[in-house]
Amino acid sequence: MSEHSHGPRSDTRRDQRRLLIALAITALMTVAELIGGILSNSLALLGDAGHMFTDTLALSLSFFAIGLARRPADTKRTFGYLRAEILAALLNGAVLVGIAGFIFYEAYRRFNDPPKIEGGLMLAIAAVGLAANLAGIFFLRSAGRQNLNVKGAFLHVVSDALSSIGVIAAAGIILTTGWNYADPLISILIGTLILRGAIQLVWESVNILLEAAPRHLDASRITAEIGKVPGVRDIHDIHIWTLTSGVHAMSGHLLIEDQMVSHSAQIIAEVNQKLAQDFGIAHTTLQIECEVCQDHPVCQIENSRRQ
Repeated sequence: MSEHSHGPRSDTRRDQRRLLIALAITALMTVAELIGGILSNSLALLGDAGHMFTDTLALSLSFFAIGLARRPADTKRTFGYLRAEILAALLNGAVLVGIAGFIFYEAYRRFNDPPKIEGGLMLAIAAVGLAANLAGIFFLRSAGRQNLNVKGAFLHVVSDALSSIGVIAAAGIILTTGWNYADPLISILIGTLILRGAIQLVWESVNILLEAAPRHLDASRITAEIGKVPGVRDIHDIHIWTLTSGVHAMSGHLLIEDQMVSHSAQIIAEVNQKLAQDFGIAHTTLQIECEVCQDHPVCQIENSRRQ
């Protein structure tokens, strides 16, 4: 006998709206920085425009991934398209690694041949870009804490903001001192921060795709808490994983007393309630076993595997 339960999904429509706003802001600033870079002959602004164009594509990917994840399950994809968000997060993380590499390359090149820059226009465009990035961070900040896909988009916007800060700082130093090496030096610091966030995002995405247990869920503690439910003798063969950001799942075998099916259903309901309330596990599949069943060949095989 087995029981199956589903928990509620978070409001993805709100995440989509926030992503759409951030996408519009980033796209507009991409065009503005491209024009400003051409007019000021600023390679830094042109590079930042290219950076923001890449982020526009990443935000678009995140936006459509959320929509795809909302599609219902079917007979071929029984979990639906929930993993689309994780795949988008992984791709965003990989793109961020590439962006960091490009920044390091550009910094090295500019150390060898610092470009001549119109500091005033560069400073003005970068300041407007920073304001736009801060607006995008405001819209995505709360959603990025719960949704790994939105977190990837959030990190892209943060990387844009860091780039804008670097451009502003470099422009200020160039205007006041004429020291053009400030641009590549600050770019290296920005690239390091971007790379750190990208590696973390890729690592989290890969862990989910590998069905690793969520870091905040301890299997031994869950086993102990389930064992406190009246009627539960033992629990084994526990598997805990994440379907998508904020949606955790668990399967396991419950050893209970030999009793009526209706009583077993009540035990399952209590276990599911504890898992949902105490651990945030919304999707559970629990197989019931009783002591009489332990002599069954299938149970003997399972017992031998655990020994």
